[in-house]
Amino acid sequence: MGEFDLIDRFFGRAGRAGRTEGGAVTLGIGDDCAVLTPSAGHQWLVTADMLVEGRHFLSTVSPRRLGHKALAVNLSDLAACGATPKAFFLSLALPRVDETFLAGFAQGLFELADAHNIVLAGGDTTAGPLNINITAMGEVPSGQALLRSGAKPGDDVWVSGTLGDARLALEVFRGTLSLSGAQFDEARLRMEMPEPRVALGRALRGIATSAVDVSDGLAGDIGHVLKRSNVGATLRLADLPRSSVLSAMPEDTQQLCLLSGGDDYELVFTAPEAARERVLEAGHASGTPVYRVGRIEEQPGLRVVDGAGRPLQGLLQSFDHFKS
Repeated sequence: MGEFDLIDRFFGRAGRAGRTEGGAVTLGIGDDCAVLTPSAGHQWLVTADMLVEGRHFLSTVSPRRLGHKALAVNLSDLAACGATPKAFFLSLALPRVDETFLAGFAQGLFELADAHNIVLAGGDTTAGPLNINITAMGEVPSGQALLRSGAKPGDDVWVSGTLGDARLALEVFRGTLSLSGAQFDEARLRMEMPEPRVALGRALRGIATSAVDVSDGLAGDIGHVLKRSNVGATLRLADLPRSSVLSAMPEDTQQLCLLSGGDDYELVFTAPEAARERVLEAGHASGTPVYRVGRIEEQPGLRVVDGAGRPLQGLLQSFDHFKS
């Protein structure tokens, strides 16, 4: 099977590559470039993520789950900015044409794309080590994008969903701990099929003062907000949301997974104290649980305290591709 046969068979969706609801993709796959048209009064938001086998995913992941995750990590970035997803581009390097892999990968990819009404508008394929790169585009009303730079002293810090299960699954794969079959399946699902919080991100426009998605670990990712906003924060370890599976783990394992885990793709965001009811309403309207876990402060740096208010030491680093 040649390159263009591969594209036509697995990624060329008749009737789905053209104009989307609300505009955006005027012309998709089939020409040297896609033609995109932003909605009136909106701005484009663009993000790109690369997934490399052995670095971002294990060879044991199912193709369908890999297709889901490849797009989900990009939609999570758009969610953190309050954007409505519109189009994405896929560049795919394959060691060989494996039709079973491609069918499963495309299934997972398009199931999530269809759930968010987002169109594959182009990309590239080549031979090489398995490498997946997606660029996704979304829209927000002009001036309403959520950024990392708006946190203010006195703001609450909030987290969506639960944290740490993906790191828990990774530690099982590494052989450092063990779980029952059902527990492992639950944690592994969070690692391999994260759900981007797109509806919550949109609901937080005009409420949140800053936001970022938790991709490399809570401590590191909120650190990006603190740096861009020139503020500090204190988080309460006891208030960090966790699953029943993680709650059953030893305390040091919980701390590692909650603060330095990564691959959660939840949102951590800030909002004024006066907006607490509006934040809870946004969570309810989007079907996403949200939890108040800390406070923004003038003193620079990140502090995490235990239930007695004592500061924790260490475990405040995130994943780094060139150090980890």
